[in-house]
Amino acid sequence: MTVCETCGLPQELCVCESIAKESQKITIRLENKRYNKKYTVIDGIDDKEISLDQICKKLKEALACGGTVKENRIELQGEHKQRAKQILIAAGFAPETIIIK
Repeated sequence: MTVCETCGLPQELCVCESIAKESQKITIRLENKRYNKKYTVIDGIDDKEISLDQICKKLKEALACGGTVKENRIELQGEHKQRAKQILIAAGFAPETIIIK
């Protein structure tokens, strides 16, 4: 049985990720890239405690769009601010910590 080094609980009962999700300050905004294409940018998720690749994969599947992780932020093709917020809330992030600009 493995034990979490941070909280000291068994790995199955570890609460570190859920605590980390509640303490994030996440911003969701739109950016225009080349050829006036719109990108939804999700910024402020700490990649040390939460896997950005897994969250990006979940968002891309739910929104049926392309995207990537660059410089500790998630970039999704298209305009998905409201739907991305709902998906992040369903993934366990606190609604009051997600700001849409």
